[in-house]
Amino acid sequence: MATFISLVNFTQQGLAKIKQSPDRLEISKQIFASVGAELKAFYLVMGRYDAVIISEAPDEETAAKLMLTIGSAGAIRTETLRAWPQDEYKAIIASLPDVGGPQHP
Repeated sequence: MATFISLVNFTQQGLAKIKQSPDRLEISKQIFASVGAELKAFYLVMGRYDAVIISEAPDEETAAKLMLTIGSAGAIRTETLRAWPQDEYKAIIASLPDVGGPQHP
């Protein structure tokens, strides 16, 4: 499964009904599960974004559909990033061709 990090901002509509946010989160978890994905973690954060979601989905298309479905309810806007965990990162780096160039210690 592919890992995704979604940066979330509440819309004005979402803020107006913020007390319903925990219920919307539970519904979102069910939507993820219905397509074979998983909402792994949710964090309320401070700063430029209001929340961060860590999820896994079978592929990018499924992740895009999930964010569009959840976003279409109007309570949040998302920016979703494909993330590669450490083991996948190491495999990607190990598979890079050696193109020469200066060597650094």
